[in-house]
Parts: sequence; structure tokens; C-alpha cells
Amino acid sequence: MDIFTHLPDWLHSDALFAWLRALVLFVVGLAVVRFATRSAGRAAAGRWNAQGAMLARRTVSVLGWTLLAATVLNQLGFKLSVLMGAAGVLTVAVGFASQTAASNLISGLFLIGERPFVVGDVIKVDDVTGEVTDIDLVSVKLRTFDNLLVRVPNEALLKSKITNLTHYPIRRMDLEIGVSYSQDVEQVIEVLRDTADRIPGCLDEPEPIVIHKGYGDSAVLLQFSAWASRPRFIEVRTRLLIDIKKAFDANGIVIPFPQRTLHTATTDPPVRIAPERSTDDDEGMV
Repeated sequence: MDIFTHLPDWLHSDALFAWLRALVLFVVGLAVVRFATRSAGRAAAGRWNAQGAMLARRTVSVLGWTLLAATVLNQLGFKLSVLMGAAGVLTVAVGFASQTAASNLISGLFLIGERPFVVGDVIKVDDVTGEVTDIDLVSVKLRTFDNLLVRVPNEALLKSKITNLTHYPIRRMDLEIGVSYSQDVEQVIEVLRDTADRIPGCLDEPEPIVIHKGYGDSAVLLQFSAWASRPRFIEVRTRLLIDIKKAFDANGIVIPFPQRTLHTATTDPPVRIAPERSTDDDEGMV
């Protein structure tokens, strides 16, 4: 009953108008922050790449929400000086406890400036290979080919060797092939090149090459290198391996398996000769 008694006084008080102004500021500020975030993303995308656009959107979003929260709290009567002091103490405490996060942040700035990869690239970091799905100031998220999410901290990326598998439009496939010592190597090279010419997607320029790698224990070692466009790399590689085996079988070219030849030497068993007894021993026995 006390609430309804004092309700008319509250409706005519300055507190109600303060809350209404805060609500209007929040709604208007929310629209402004979203508009500014989208505008910053579009402007950055036109000037930089998707990675720079993502960073611009997140930076504007954080700044906008911070200013909006401070404005609304000020309208509701909160003392910003007190809040700033508390925030300063909290920042110092968090700073000591978040040195790793600061290191990741600085590493993220270096990665964004260097741009070794962008969203959509397939990269290999140590023993992890996957598609880059998200880049921020703290970590990079990868989606592996078996549909797993891997989060890699920026500090670890900066210290690791990164291989970008999709940076260039074409890729080379290197196939290690061994043929029997009885085969004509020139015929093998001709069969390999003819096989590559018949496969759609295997590029003529740069043209396929065959490198003689040396002589192995059981085979002549060759490296057959051919080029394919990046989207069709796996398809062309698989087709090439299948067709090479068919072409070798059709032309009687043998891919030998490891062989070992053992030579054993046979000798007659040694003959043991009993020692002769001396005469003195015979006399002593008499």
C-alpha cells in the first residue's frame, strides 16, 4: 500500500525523468553504435581486407558500448569519477593477472599488420591443419577437415612456423615413384607425362617434370611433379595416382617392393684331431 501511496509523488519526481532520459539515450545510442560498427566495417573492407574490417568493427563496437554505458550511468546519477577510480584499480589488478592476454593482444597486432593469412585460408600450424574461420586480437580459430574447432593463441602463432596452403592460386604435387632396375627410364618418363596430359585439371603451364632422385635398394627413384589449380588440387592428385598405376600396368612397368638378397657360405665342419700320447706317459703307466 505504501508503494501506491507514494506512486504519484514518484511519477512527478526528477527520478522518473532521469530514468526516461536514460532509456531514450540507451535506445538511441544502441542504434548509433550498430550503425557506426557497420559503417566502420564497410569502410575498412573497401580499403583493407576482411581481417582489417573485422578488427575495425570490433574496435568501434567496444568504444561505442563503453561510451554508451558511461553516458547512461551519468544520466542516472552515478558519479563517473568514482567509477573511473574503481576502474583504474581494477585495471591494475587485472593487468598483473593477464600478462598472457596482453602478449596475445600485441601478437595479434603484429599478425594483423603482417597478414600471413586471412579468413577462409587453409593453414598448417605445427601439427594442426584447418580453415581460418575467425581472427581477433587474442586468438585465431581454425576448423579442421574433420570438423573440429581449434583455438590457437596469437602468441603461439607468432612463435610458430605457419604454412598457408591456399595463398597462391596453383599448387604443385610431388609424387615419389620407384621403378624396377630392368625398366627403360625414358619410357617411364614418357608414360608419366602422357598420363598427366590426359587428366583434366592438370596444368600444362608450368609443365610437369620428372626428376631422377637416385638409385634405391630395390628401385630407380623418380619424382614426378605436376601442377593443379588450388580448388582442384586434391581431385587432380587422386586421379593422377590412380591413372599412373593403370598406365604402368598397361605398359608392363613394374613398381618393385623392397627386396633383400641373402648369400650364405657353406663349409665343411672342422675336424678335431686327438693329441698323440707321449712315450713317457706310457712308461709311467707300466
